[in-house]
Amino acid sequence: MSPLLIDDIVRAILTSRVYDVAIESPLERAQKISFQTGRDVYLKREDLQPVHSFKLRGAYNKIAQLTASERASGVIAASAGNHGQGVALAAQKLGISALVVMPRTTPAIKIDAVRSYGGEVELAGDSYSEAADYCKVRAKETKRTFIHPFDDPLVIAGQGTIGREIVEQLPAATHIFVPIGGGGLIAGIASYVKALRPDILVIGVEPEDSNSMQISIAKEERIVLKHVGIFADGVAVKQVGVNTFPIAMNKVDDFITVSTDQMCSAIKSIFEDTRSIVEPAGALAVAGIANYNLPKNAVPVAICSGANMTFERLQQVAERTLFGSGREALFAVTLGEKPGTLHGFCSEIVRTRNITELSYRKDQRANARILVGVTVENTADKQTLMNKMTNHEYAHMDLSGDETTKEHVRHMIGGQPHEKVKEYLYEVTFPERPGALIDFLDAVGDLWNISLFHYRSAASDSGRVLIGFETDARKNLEAKLENANFEWTRSDKNAGVAAFL
Repeated sequence: MSPLLIDDIVRAILTSRVYDVAIESPLERAQKISFQTGRDVYLKREDLQPVHSFKLRGAYNKIAQLTASERASGVIAASAGNHGQGVALAAQKLGISALVVMPRTTPAIKIDAVRSYGGEVELAGDSYSEAADYCKVRAKETKRTFIHPFDDPLVIAGQGTIGREIVEQLPAATHIFVPIGGGGLIAGIASYVKALRPDILVIGVEPEDSNSMQISIAKEERIVLKHVGIFADGVAVKQVGVNTFPIAMNKVDDFITVSTDQMCSAIKSIFEDTRSIVEPAGALAVAGIANYNLPKNAVPVAICSGANMTFERLQQVAERTLFGSGREALFAVTLGEKPGTLHGFCSEIVRTRNITELSYRKDQRANARILVGVTVENTADKQTLMNKMTNHEYAHMDLSGDETTKEHVRHMIGGQPHEKVKEYLYEVTFPERPGALIDFLDAVGDLWNISLFHYRSAASDSGRVLIGFETDARKNLEAKLENANFEWTRSDKNAGVAAFL
């Protein structure tokens, strides 16, 4: 991107009209997080905006500067949540008609929120990408102005007002941690901060399974991810913006990734400091601070970017919190199948530690498998526990970082397939809508016996299913899976799956 456009964005930030509808969000010291990290940590509370997300800033800044004829034709946007709410409220404030195209998998609470701000909603596709493609068609048909969620200079400038506020609110700031989806937020913040305070380091944070910006920066070109993670749906973007990428390349100091467990731990940390619950994307920046090597005198700021999370997701977050903080370990342990072995294991290994879960799976006549979760103090303490199991000759596997085990196996009671039949296991991502399972089964066909099926709602727009097929024609099966147009991975070679199923 040319320096002129950077200057234009900074100028647009200084003249932005976002405060017609958005608030100057508080910058609060996080007392507990500061104590835990040993740094003076501050939270930029964008979760307190009228739509509980920073997206309102960019949407309003863009819509407020439309021409009279553009306003008369109305606006249109594609969104799975936060951007749509921002567009709807901005349009309502300005007396403009707004149409928001949302995936059919969008939770009702988000659809209702857009409608409550006066927006018209059309549902199309099973993902944001499919909804966005349909939105382009509708934009041409309706002559409405398309409001991009991140890749527009005026949208970028609107988000950049957050950087201006931080510089004014906390001159002592040394680092700003920013969540990244398409890059609009970090492009706006970095443009302003680096123009006025180049000494402040801007750090981008992405989920491990949705790090399109980090990979693009490393390759020095915009790449397209084949798959994106579904947990932090607010930043699940396969390709960053044409406008946002060069700004990030030239203005952002570092890029890091965090795990799902670390985001869950950050959600808990923010709640304990503020008594507010942010969405997974809203906790990315705090997770980044917790897992970044900051100097002792650092004064980091985390952007709490949003709080639009369905209530039902809280159970999933709570289950993963201890893993993210390094305070829980999950093991598969082999015990002799005879009276007293479980008692002996608890006496010799667990002792006074808290057991977070324990599942039993009979393996062979002479052995049994248990899946046991145990609280630990830290990584060193977990290693001490593993050494003790080795010394007492308990065969074990550390599954603390195994996603399939935590997503499926810990909630299942296993069963062995027929010994003469080959079984293959796959994890398939389904859109959360009625009829998705029937569509999948229709596409795969009835040539194979389904030997296992596990689904657990994540209260998101997508869910994961662990499914087993008995067949001697694996290549034919996988050809059917590929043609079914559902994302899938083979799972029967996964350590946690192999141990119990």
